[in-house]
Amino acid sequence: MSVATMFKRNSLLDERSTWITSVVLIVGMLAVVVLHALPPDHAWHLNGSVVSLLGKYLTYMLLALAVDLIWGYLGILSLGHGAFFALGGYAMGLYLTAQQAPLAPWQAVMANFPVAALAVILAPGLLALVFGWLAFRSRVTGVYFSIITQALTFALMLAFNRNEMAMGGSTGLTRFDELLGFALAGEGMTVALFVASGVAVLLAFWGCKAVTRSRLGRVCMATRDAEARVRFIGYRVEHVKLAVFVLSAMIAGVAGALYVPQVGIINPSTFAPLFSIEVVVWVALGGRATLYGALLGALVVNYLKTVLTGVMPDAWLFLLGGLFVVVTMFLPQGVAGLMAHLRRRREVTA
Repeated sequence: MSVATMFKRNSLLDERSTWITSVVLIVGMLAVVVLHALPPDHAWHLNGSVVSLLGKYLTYMLLALAVDLIWGYLGILSLGHGAFFALGGYAMGLYLTAQQAPLAPWQAVMANFPVAALAVILAPGLLALVFGWLAFRSRVTGVYFSIITQALTFALMLAFNRNEMAMGGSTGLTRFDELLGFALAGEGMTVALFVASGVAVLLAFWGCKAVTRSRLGRVCMATRDAEARVRFIGYRVEHVKLAVFVLSAMIAGVAGALYVPQVGIINPSTFAPLFSIEVVVWVALGGRATLYGALLGALVVNYLKTVLTGVMPDAWLFLLGGLFVVVTMFLPQGVAGLMAHLRRRREVTA
């Protein structure tokens, strides 16, 4: 098979996977909305708690997209993306808190929704900009970058645990009542947040696809595979890394902002390094550098977590670690890679 033929074939497969993923997301959202609208006594009715849980899964899928964008296509393994997720969540949490109680004087501006929405994007984006500029300018790569991102999220967890920051200390922000004048406990708001999360995942998926197919995306993959060569031909690799890293952080911030009103709490445990490591497991299981694999991995792992923590809560972390070991040893390209391999074998056999 010639290089041109292989490139055309991969492009067609990528196009097909994009459409399939988009259709599955849209149909899935419509199905949930329709099933929720059924009478409460109907066998297929989905109550508000299930819709809220599915909405939480969608925010995790959005976070997994952000990690896959930089890990799968740029080769940067971040173990601190939970920090950007949490910053977006705290920005939204401050706005929700301001609807029922006054904030500290320096936080009062967050009582305005447009300001809070801007902070959801700017807070993680500015942190990623400063942190990424310092790291990439110093050419910190590989495991060293992973370690300092984990140190970053751990430091933020310690900082937000302090009551002096007026962020609720170890308890965090909770007891939210309304959003944009509508009660969060209402069934309509539950469905609205679920749909908003689904639309955000769909838009982010299309946006990430556009980036990976663009010239920037091709430079990212070249940097991932041969950074020294990309530098040699004249590209400012640190600028490429910084741009994609900031974009990824902003997506994670939006995920955190959608997560908070559906879960009803945000606290420093979201900064915990373990959470960021879990996100990496989601992407690894689904298959990095595919985007749809990240969505699948986030959905599968979190569903398993919901089920298994109810059955054997003490064993969940061991199962998660075992799952990561199995994926690393037997499915290095994740479920998406396995499906692609089976498809190639079927084509060869045919």
